[in-house]
Amino acid sequence: MHQSEKLWTKNFILLAFSNLFLFFAIEMLLPTLPLFADEQGGSGSQIGLLLGIFTFSAVVSRLLIGIGLRRFGKRKLLLIGVAICLVGMAGYYAAASISALLALRIVHGFGFGIATALYGTLVSDAIPAARRGEGMGYFAMGNAVSFSIGPMLGLWLLEQYDYAGLFGAGVIFLAITLVLTLLVRQPRAQTVEIAAAEAAAAAELHAAGVKPSPWAEVIEPKVLVPSILGSLVGFAFGGMLSFVTLFSKDIGITHTGYFFLVVAISEVLIRFVSGPLFDRRGPFWVLFPTAILCIIGCVILYYTDSMAMLLLAGVFYGAGFGAMFPALQAWVINLVQPERRGVATATYYNFFDIGIGLGSILLGVVVTLTDYTTMFLLSAVLYVIYLGVYFLYLRRQRERAEG
Repeated sequence: MHQSEKLWTKNFILLAFSNLFLFFAIEMLLPTLPLFADEQGGSGSQIGLLLGIFTFSAVVSRLLIGIGLRRFGKRKLLLIGVAICLVGMAGYYAAASISALLALRIVHGFGFGIATALYGTLVSDAIPAARRGEGMGYFAMGNAVSFSIGPMLGLWLLEQYDYAGLFGAGVIFLAITLVLTLLVRQPRAQTVEIAAAEAAAAAELHAAGVKPSPWAEVIEPKVLVPSILGSLVGFAFGGMLSFVTLFSKDIGITHTGYFFLVVAISEVLIRFVSGPLFDRRGPFWVLFPTAILCIIGCVILYYTDSMAMLLLAGVFYGAGFGAMFPALQAWVINLVQPERRGVATATYYNFFDIGIGLGSILLGVVVTLTDYTTMFLLSAVLYVIYLGVYFLYLRRQRERAEG
C-alpha cells in the first residue's frame, strides 16, 4: 500500500515550517503596512499601489525561474529568494518616504515570488509520488495558519511594540526561514537524475534540429489548464479577501476576524480528507466537489445578514478553497517531469496571483457599480466558469483517448 511510503521526512518537515514562517512574515503586514504608509504621508492610491506592486514583482521574478534554476539550482535559488525577502523586510522601518517603501516592496515581492515557487518545487521532490495530494495539502496548511493568525499577530505586535517590533519580528521570522532552509538537503542522486534528464532533453532537441523555445524558460505549456483554473480561483478569492470585511461592516457585523479564523480551520481540516482522496481517486474527485463548496459559500454570503450566516459561509468557502488550491498544485506537479517542476510551479503561482490581482481590481469595480452581494454572486459564477473549463478539458481528454 502506498501509504507506507514515508511522507514526514526531515526535508518535508523543514520545508513545511520554513514556508510557514515565510508566510507569517507576509500576512502580518497585510493590515499593518497600510497604516505605516499612511503615517508616512501616503495617499489612498499610493497605498493601493504598495499592495499591488508586491504581487506584480512576484510575478516578474517567477518568469525568470527557468534561467535562475539553470544557473543556481533549486536549493541555492530558494536561499537567494528568502535572503532577498529578509533584505526587504529589514529595510521597511528605515524607509523615510513612500518612494523608498515602494522600492522595498518591489525587492520583497521579487524574493517572495522566487521563494514560493521554489518551496513548491522542492517539497514536491520530497513527497512520494503516490502521496502527492496528501503531502501538498499538509504543506499548504502553513498558508492557512498564517492567513488566520498572521494579521492578528501583526496588529498585536504593532500595538505592543510599535513598528520597530513589527518589522523586527518579520526579520526574525525570515531569519528562521533562512536557517531552516539551509538545513534542507537535496539528495545527490536526485540532483544527478534531474541534471541527466535536462541534458537528455536538450540533446534530443538538438538531434532533431529544434531550437529550444525561449518561452520554455518562462512558462510550462503542459500545466496551462490547471493554471487557468487557478487564475479563476484566485480571481474569486481576491474579491473575497478584499471586500468581506467592508461588507460585514456595511451590514453591521463586527469581529470579522472570526470569519477568517473559520475559513482557516476549514482549510486545515478538509486537507486530512482531500489529500488522500486526490491520491486514491485522482484530481476530479477533489476539484469538482470543492468548486460546489465554494459556490455554496459565495451564495450564502449573498444572503448573509448575521454573524452565524457569515461563519457558515466561511465553513463552506474555507473547505472548498482549502482543498482546491493544493489539489491544483499537486495536479500541476503530476503533469511534468521532475526537471520541469520549477517552471511548472512558477507558472501556476503566477496565474493564481494574476487572478488575485485582477479580482481585487475588477470585482472592486463591480462593488462600486452595484453592491457587495452582487460581487459575491459574481464570484459564484466564476466557479461555474471554472467547472465549465474543467469539464471541457475532461471531454477533450476522453476524445483523445478514444480516437
